[in-house]
Amino acid sequence: MQLPNGPKTPPWLQTLQWIFRPLESLDARARDYGDTYRALGRQMPPLLYFSSPDALEAIFTAKLDQVSSAEGNQILEPLLGENALILLDGKRHQRQRQLLMPPFHGDRMRSYGSLIQDITQQVSRQWVPGQPFVVRSAMQEISLRVILSTVFGLHEGKRYEQLRQVLVEMLEAFGSATGFMLLYYRILQKDWGAWSPWGRFLRQKQQIKQLLTEEIDDRRAHPDPDRTDILALLLAARDETGEPMSDAELRDELMTLLFAGHETTASALAWALYWIAQLPDVRSKLRAELDRLSPDADPMTIARLPYLSAICQETLRLYPIAINAFPRIVKQPMTLMGYSLEPGTILLPSIYLAHQRPDVYPNPKQFRPERFLEQQFSPYEYLPFGGGDRRCIGSAFALFEMKLVLVTLSQFDLALVSRKPIKPVRRGLTIAPPSHLKMVVKRSIREQQN
Repeated sequence: MQLPNGPKTPPWLQTLQWIFRPLESLDARARDYGDTYRALGRQMPPLLYFSSPDALEAIFTAKLDQVSSAEGNQILEPLLGENALILLDGKRHQRQRQLLMPPFHGDRMRSYGSLIQDITQQVSRQWVPGQPFVVRSAMQEISLRVILSTVFGLHEGKRYEQLRQVLVEMLEAFGSATGFMLLYYRILQKDWGAWSPWGRFLRQKQQIKQLLTEEIDDRRAHPDPDRTDILALLLAARDETGEPMSDAELRDELMTLLFAGHETTASALAWALYWIAQLPDVRSKLRAELDRLSPDADPMTIARLPYLSAICQETLRLYPIAINAFPRIVKQPMTLMGYSLEPGTILLPSIYLAHQRPDVYPNPKQFRPERFLEQQFSPYEYLPFGGGDRRCIGSAFALFEMKLVLVTLSQFDLALVSRKPIKPVRRGLTIAPPSHLKMVVKRSIREQQN
């Protein structure tokens, strides 16, 4: 069967639409062409979008000799480094994933619970009742402090402040749609000095690289077996042959954690706070669940609350932070959904479109957490963290952080400054609420009860 049809718009215009109006363009293409379509015209190799559960299952379960899961991510190498997990394939990918997994599960995560709650309280104490604050900025502050504390064990000091400052500057640069274009168009990747966008980025990246190198060197020179931060665990990790990660591997994985674990969680938290404040029914059901919670409930108990969990799941369904899963590149001739695919064909699993299917999610544009209390969805119907061997290793940690932050902030009566509906905007590689989304603390829940 010949390849599917797609929009006739010139490829350059499709790319600009994808950068500046991603969700609108995806909705329009799905409406016009269905589950599977070809993007960017007749370019070779072809780029195919898929969103049906059957297609996603076939892609995520394809054998390693059929598709490459790393080749299509090379656009991110300038940002993350050549040793980043998402840029590796085969045995190197398996090795790094096994070394990175332990800090994000079980007892290790439990030890981060109180830290997340403390940081959330520290940031929220700065809010002045009656004075509006920018939601996304506040959530970015929380998530950045959590990352620096859990990954590096850094809470203060010169290196902490330097990392914090340069990370914020770099994220702001790539956070805009125009900054995002730097990754897509190599012609823009020219170092014309510190005043030029790419030149500024290269200097910021070198600063971060130097700070990470200094931290790694200090840790190797002064090992502390009592440390429980993620870097300490990675320094101690050994593969099946007894070999540790090299300094270059550590640096690039730390860079990935900083970027993947900061902006994404901040955007998800901002969306969750918006929906809770915007929808009184959601707010009252969450409040009723929290009222039944013991005052001394531990973080793991909080993480198991069903309606809270459903709010987080629905938040990540409606506007998934990552619009697409990582692309797969066909390595040998294969058949997928009746299409005969040649080597080089790019397969793009659409998370957003998979989450917008009316046959799976009736009234998909409606925020309705009860969906996740009424039924369980397959990993090919609900996939906010991607799928297959590329599923985000920090997914459990991200959900854990979301739940603890939301419960900690529930002590405040937060109201939207404007109840006018908002639309998502591109925020670098992610989709986020707009910067003009503001909330105000009316008074604490405790004050109301008194």
